[in-house]
This record gives sequence, structure tokens and C-alpha cells, in this order.
Amino acid sequence: MPLSRIVIGLALAIGSSHALAASPTLPVPASGVIGTDDAMFSPDYWIARAPSPDKVIFSRGDLQARNARMFANDPSMYVLAKIPAQVSGEQVKAWIGKVSKLPSSPLLDIHNKPLPASVVDPIVASIALEKIPAHVTARYGLSVARQSLRNFPTDLRAFTTPDQPDFESFQESMLFPGDPVVIVHESEDGQWYFVVSPRYAAWVKKSAIAVGTRDQVLDYAEKTPYRVVTGAKVRTVFTPEAPAVSELQLDMGARVPLANLPPEQPVNGQGAYVSWTLLLPVRSEDGSLKFQPALLQRNADSAPDYVPLTQANIIRQAFKFLGERYGWGHLYNGRDCSGFVSDVYRSLGVQMPRNTGDQAKSPELAHLPFTAADSHEARMKAIGQAQVGDLIYIPGHVMMFLGRVNGEPYVIQDVGGVVYLDAKGKKHWTRTNEVSVTPLLPLLVDEKLSYVDAMTSLVHIRP
Repeated sequence: MPLSRIVIGLALAIGSSHALAASPTLPVPASGVIGTDDAMFSPDYWIARAPSPDKVIFSRGDLQARNARMFANDPSMYVLAKIPAQVSGEQVKAWIGKVSKLPSSPLLDIHNKPLPASVVDPIVASIALEKIPAHVTARYGLSVARQSLRNFPTDLRAFTTPDQPDFESFQESMLFPGDPVVIVHESEDGQWYFVVSPRYAAWVKKSAIAVGTRDQVLDYAEKTPYRVVTGAKVRTVFTPEAPAVSELQLDMGARVPLANLPPEQPVNGQGAYVSWTLLLPVRSEDGSLKFQPALLQRNADSAPDYVPLTQANIIRQAFKFLGERYGWGHLYNGRDCSGFVSDVYRSLGVQMPRNTGDQAKSPELAHLPFTAADSHEARMKAIGQAQVGDLIYIPGHVMMFLGRVNGEPYVIQDVGGVVYLDAKGKKHWTRTNEVSVTPLLPLLVDEKLSYVDAMTSLVHIRP
């Protein structure tokens, strides 16, 4: 599950008598976000401060080798081609058991009323573990829409804390058009699949998955040529002839193959010469997989391959999300802290786990870990050596290092709000709930603990 719930807890954990030092050198603008001004909201501001903005960090070949190691060695990632045709029932139960767990706190509905057992118990029962045979025949599918991955087969919105609609307890992550999955189980009512995708295993609505052969599904991701979505979000061209691919949203980092059609052939009633003709999966009435061409305007933000991994491009890609609303598990047509950093890096050809907890301990990421035994001085030394694009983890949250202004380190982060002390020692809580630019050092988890002293890991995306 995405683990950025801590950002709301920032405002709730205040009360200790031991306060940290204030940040007297940073002004507090009218926005309430300490140390920021309008100039900082341009990527060029930070690119100008980057020490080697255009130096390529990883070559394309090196990235491909690194990504292969990531999928081979990180237990949170799945190589679908290696999942056997017959999966043991115990393995399926283990996958489901990992995600289909109720929170320890009582569940509330959208009106802050407790959800009764008469509502919750049937949802738990719907996972139908008792119907899983000793061996499950794997099926294969492609996602045809941006669709939620859930920890139980339900659309019910449930929460553990009153008045926090940004943190839904049944939401896990998101599938995007063209994502491959292995289908290993169905819900009791037959309306949900339990699927294994390359970065997550969870429940998804059956209506979002088109079922095909193993070769159809696994080969789709390898087709060439292709386009990579480099904007925050793009949409295919509107078409009444093919509603399933009309104005279909594609998010940053999506890799979509091109259809092999004659350039003079109209696509869905429209000429194709000023657009890219994509090949997208669609679901037939019987649930089977077929493919449909769709147009993406050439002036949409896409590229023939992943964006070269440089400091300047890390900044440019991250700033395309600036101001996007926070979305737990990619809800609200947005993303959360770990979704933000992983989508940025995905557009640069870097694959990484979906969640903060998995990212912060992945064996294929270069970690500088911290424990309670590490001093403030050691942590500050690490921050002093941080480079553009480095990822800074505190429990349940991740930020991306941007650079320094007058020696002050800054980050870009998808965060619910910021807590800090002003020059007079007064505590401020400012809601952001969006992708935000902030200084790092003033930010507090509570009045006893700064972000720096809560840091658990600093990850370098470097060779």
C-alpha cells in the first residue's frame, strides 16, 4: 500500500514540550509555505543551479541492464514471463493474503460513520480463498483503462481517520492502459480479478481487463516502434467511431506501440499524417483482447524513446506535475508521493518499486540508510552531499532533491502539508495537498523531530 499517510499526521502529532529550533533565515510568504517565491516554480531556476545539468547519468543500455536486475532481484517486482502456466494455490493465497488485510483501526464511511460488520464481512468473504484450487491456470490480460488496484474486490470507499478523504483504505495503486497482468483468481461475485502486474498484485475490476493469449499480452510491451508519454498526462484524439480509445488518458512514462498502418490510411475517420497512430488494447463484449488504432496528436508531449537521464531532465519531468493534486494510490486522477517519483523516473527509463517502503529498501537502488543511532551531524553531511534527483525517505514519505539556494537544500514532493517553526518559534501548519516545492531543513514531523532527523534512507539514482 502507498505509505504517505504520514503527511496528514504532521498536523496531528504536535504537543511535545521539546521544540526544535526555528528557521530564522527563511521568509514566510503569503502562501504559508516557508522559503518559497514565484521564481522557484520554474524548472529553469533549478536547472541553472544544477552542477552538471546535461551530463547523461545512465546510458540506455546501462538502464536496460539495471532494470533487468531490478525485476530479477526486488521481491516487490514481478517478471510476468517467469510466472508458471500452473501457479500453486498456496502462492495465489500468499499474494492475496499480502494485500487483502483489514486495517487495525475501525473503518469509517465517507460520512465518518462506522462501517458495520454487515457491510465489511461480505467484502472480506468475497475474496473466496476457499475456492482457490491446488493449482491455478494462469491467464493473461492487458489493462484497457486507468483503473484502480484495490486490496479487496470492492468500490466501497472506507477510511480509518475522520475527515481525511485523501486516504482511502481500500485503494492500493493503479493500472494504466496497456499494462500487462497475470490473472490468478476471481471474486465471489465474478466481477473482479486478482491480478499480478509488473509492480503490484491486487484486485481490479474485470471490466478493465481484456483477456488474451500469453504471447499477445507479453509481446505487446516489446513491440517497436513506440511512443513514450513524456507529459504529465496526454489524451488520444476524440473519435466517435472507436469510443473505447477516444480521449483515452495516458500518464507519464507509458510506453505505447505504434500501429503498422499505411500513412495515407484514415484512422477512426480522421487523417493520420499530423498524429502518431498508436496501437491500444480494447476489450470485446466477451472480455477478450483485441487491438484498436488511435491517434495521438504530434504536438502532445511524447517522444520516440525514454527521456535521457540527466539532472536537467529529472527537473523538467518533475515540474510537469507541479500543482497536481495529491492522489493516494493514484486516485483523483493524480498520484501520491511514491507514485510521483516513480512516474517521473519511469519517463526517464528507470523502473522502481511502486511504494515508499519498497523503494526505500530495494536491493537494486543505491541506499544510504539511517537508523536512530545516526547523529544529526551525519544526516546533515549526507544532505550536504545530495545530488539532483536523489530520493529522501522518512517513514511513509519520499521527496526528490532539487538543489540548493544560498546553501539551503530544497525538495519537490507530493505532500499533504508542511509543518515548521517560524523565526519567532511559532508553529505553522500549511496545507498543500499537491506536488510542491519546499525547503527541507525547516520541515517537521512533530515538534521533537525534523524531516532530517526522521530520515531513513537517501537513494541515489546513479551507477
